[in-house]
Amino acid sequence: MVIPEKTVIEILKKSAKADDAKISQLKEQALTEHVSLKDLAVSSNTISENDLIKMYAEEIGVPFIELNPKELDREILHQLPEHIAKIYGMVLFAGGADTAEKSVAMEDPDDLQAIDVLHKLFGNSIQIHMATHLNILAAIDQYRSNLSGEITKTITQDDGDEDDSSDEVKEEDIAEDSPVAQTVNLILEYAIKSGASDIHIEPRERNVQVRYRIDGVLNEANKLPKRTMNALVSRIKILANLKIDERRAPQDGRFKINLNGRVFAFRVSTLPITDGEKVVMRILDESTEPLSLLQLGFWGIALDRINDAASQPHGMILVTGPTGSGKSTTLHSVLHILNRPEVNISTIEDPVEYRLEGVNQTQVNPAAGMTFAAGLRALLRQDPNVIMVGEIRDGETAGLGVQAALTGHLVFSTLHTNNAATCLPRLLDMGIEPFLIASVVRAVIGQRLVRRLVPEESEAYEPSADEKSELEKNFGIKTDADWARLMKLVNTAQEAFGKPVTPKLTLYRPKKDLPANSTGYKGRMGIYEVLYNSNETQKLIVANGTSDEIQDLAIKEGMVTMQLDGFIKAAIGMTSIEEILRVTRE
Repeated sequence: MVIPEKTVIEILKKSAKADDAKISQLKEQALTEHVSLKDLAVSSNTISENDLIKMYAEEIGVPFIELNPKELDREILHQLPEHIAKIYGMVLFAGGADTAEKSVAMEDPDDLQAIDVLHKLFGNSIQIHMATHLNILAAIDQYRSNLSGEITKTITQDDGDEDDSSDEVKEEDIAEDSPVAQTVNLILEYAIKSGASDIHIEPRERNVQVRYRIDGVLNEANKLPKRTMNALVSRIKILANLKIDERRAPQDGRFKINLNGRVFAFRVSTLPITDGEKVVMRILDESTEPLSLLQLGFWGIALDRINDAASQPHGMILVTGPTGSGKSTTLHSVLHILNRPEVNISTIEDPVEYRLEGVNQTQVNPAAGMTFAAGLRALLRQDPNVIMVGEIRDGETAGLGVQAALTGHLVFSTLHTNNAATCLPRLLDMGIEPFLIASVVRAVIGQRLVRRLVPEESEAYEPSADEKSELEKNFGIKTDADWARLMKLVNTAQEAFGKPVTPKLTLYRPKKDLPANSTGYKGRMGIYEVLYNSNETQKLIVANGTSDEIQDLAIKEGMVTMQLDGFIKAAIGMTSIEEILRVTRE
């Protein structure tokens, strides 16, 4: 949709999103880059598309609407044929078959041809509303039925023999318009719509199992005929630029797709197993901006300590936790905060998961001799201020990272340990001298991911005496003073996250009468502990203190442990106690 430049300028001024100098700069840039002022204003984050369209709708006297795709009535939606909805960028969202008046959301209410089509279909009783491009696309997606139905429809187009167990894959089986290619597209599309972080395609003895990992939990999405397996894997290999004829060795690749204006990257890993080749695809949304530390779930003393450590001119900040605990997300959020024109940030990663504008990101390539250690050596000759090493896997990389921190660089990296305190002895195991660890490490962040409660699908409750006793046992609460300290922390967290402060301990859990397809959870959030390398901690490290001694000292100095951070977030309605225990119980 085209919005006149004059109108865009008026909207920017009216919304106070840009002054005259900023508008002149945008006009000049739009002219140079041959793009419209409207598109540039949105892409440069000067104004959100939602705000721009809302104010434009007000300007031309058309009601603005933000549709919730999941709440759309499919019967009403299907009154407007899908192909027409796609051609003209519009959806019918109100007005049953027996109702004369219809409500339509359109991307461009000035499209006379689209309005003419609507009048021919529904007569003159049409209420036009305006919605954003992405909102219309998300609503059009609802024409699709469930994954199983769509895939069954697609697979039945294939005339192949049900019992065909041949390993040979014909060229026509994996062509762009083949049923197998359409099936792969559907699997990817539904994974994105479901909010999955990973797709598992696993050959079994009689079928092919497709599973999605949603909010950290694997769910079966569909079962496909066994005969489709080889063609399915070959199609994915073509997308990821892997060797189709190599089935005996694992392979890694990557590809991107554009869905509804958002770019998604898929990290592909294939592995030979007894029944064939297993494929796992990690999904990364490259269109999203890194979240702030508060949005990630940091608050209070943990947030202050990270900000303090990241503002130092040199030193090392480490993030620890198991695979899939959100370490890369945390690191990239911190790098986003530090990313300024006067700061040279360089990274060496395996793989490059998030693309950051203005950051020099390097992909590890062992086959070409580009290991973490080799890449780190090269980075030090590139005059960086900030270095991020994706993972410290060996003593050589650890030693180079410590040397970089000693020579005036701020170094970020990750380690696989159970908590923050065990990270320091782990560096000792890698051959780093205790006095060097004490000198360079500024802070260690330990983290896990837990599922987030949906406010509308959760209920508050006060724990009974028995439940309180169980909590004391699980969370190491021993005295009334411990309870008082805990409630003080809960109140601080309530203020930090903008929740009402409560004098009593209230916990939350999913409601009992939830629909069959709902768990009461949606999305994930982090629970953290931030171990700050204080003077006392440094003395303990030099004296070869154990991880338990380091942990006890850190708690004494105010560190909130991961488990306690989870308890506090459960007490302010962000998650549940059951979820915290599922993730942190040892």
